[in-house]
Amino acid sequence: MIIYNVTVNVEEEVCQLWETWMKDKHIPEVMKTGMFISYSFHKLLTRQDDETGTTYVIQYSAPDMKHYEKYQQEFAPSLQADALKMFKDKFIAFRTVMEKIG
Repeated sequence: MIIYNVTVNVEEEVCQLWETWMKDKHIPEVMKTGMFISYSFHKLLTRQDDETGTTYVIQYSAPDMKHYEKYQQEFAPSLQADALKMFKDKFIAFRTVMEKIG
């Protein structure tokens, strides 16, 4: 199982709008690609001393690297562009890929 982990820090002024957009539009569109079998959406409760905004973590589960790579090639660019169009410089995202081993 491959986990595509997206950590996003969102400025406070757009947090509620961003969270709603993620739940109602973005995550459903990612799942509609058929490349992932499940997802989880979290809000971090701890923060660094100098951190501003709110940090969220979205984890998408893919059955294998082939599905993840196809998502990155065929779907990710336009979906990420939608986020930039909607929220411009009000967020920063950090993406990682993990393999579930237990």
